Amino acid sequence: MAKKIAIVTDSNSGITQSQAKDMGLYVLPMPFMINNETYYEDITLTQEQFYVRLAEGADVITSQPSPDAVMKLWDELLKEYDEIVHIPMSSGLSGSCQSALMLAEDYDGKVAVVNNQRISVTQRQSALDALLLAKRGMDAAAIKEFLENDKFNSSIYIMLDTLYYLKKGGRITPAAAALGTILKLKPVLQIQGEKLDAFAKARTVSQGKSIMMSAIRNDMEKRFGGVNSDAIWLQIAYTYDTDAALQLKEEVQAQFPGFDIHVDPLSLSVACHIGPGALAIACCKKIG
Repeated sequence: MAKKIAIVTDSNSGITQSQAKDMGLYVLPMPFMINNETYYEDITLTQEQFYVRLAEGADVITSQPSPDAVMKLWDELLKEYDEIVHIPMSSGLSGSCQSALMLAEDYDGKVAVVNNQRISVTQRQSALDALLLAKRGMDAAAIKEFLENDKFNSSIYIMLDTLYYLKKGGRITPAAAALGTILKLKPVLQIQGEKLDAFAKARTVSQGKSIMMSAIRNDMEKRFGGVNSDAIWLQIAYTYDTDAALQLKEEVQAQFPGFDIHVDPLSLSVACHIGPGALAIACCKKIG
């Protein structure tokens, strides 16, 4: 008989607690400190409240789920399930993956922690893929292996509205941030695998969008076997400005007709590093 597998991810996937219930998976809320007080995404702080605090200049620091919170969830799930597949955010962007791998060593192979270096909408897709693979009868170890082999089959390009938050968090040099601010540049960053890297500098929002759409098209053609809605998921993520995201969706839809485009707000622990007004386009290969 097939094993009963629980799929766990964290709130960096953009999956809310209520969506997780509907989907049949489990989401660990990411904690962060605002002016030295701890909040949990989607539990004690909404997107709206978060951006108000950010605009007020509050000191926001991200954290990772405590070992206690992780083990409590796992212990609870193992009363009902045989095994757990745990999909944290990219190991290159947070220590939570490393922590989970260490904790899993005490679970006799019942918890498989997936290090597939995804974040936001691509991490969400990994969780959905894991659900599908579990339904097909794969055990936790096989799902982990599949998702880790699949990790580079995704791309994210993200245009920032401001460099202020990256500078504040020490993610770029003050000189680079100052230059970007003076020139009113819209930096486009990429996530290929684990790191957030510079990709291009746009002078305007529309130029930034064009750069992202060309980059996604190029990845589809060169890395993912062609522009094909049957083989590729296409996604948009954003911080704060829903109208701008929906406008981008229309523009992307015109460039990629036939694709069903999923739109999600970026999780708060990502938003605090890049600030409001960011727009991202992502794609990943369907697992077939």
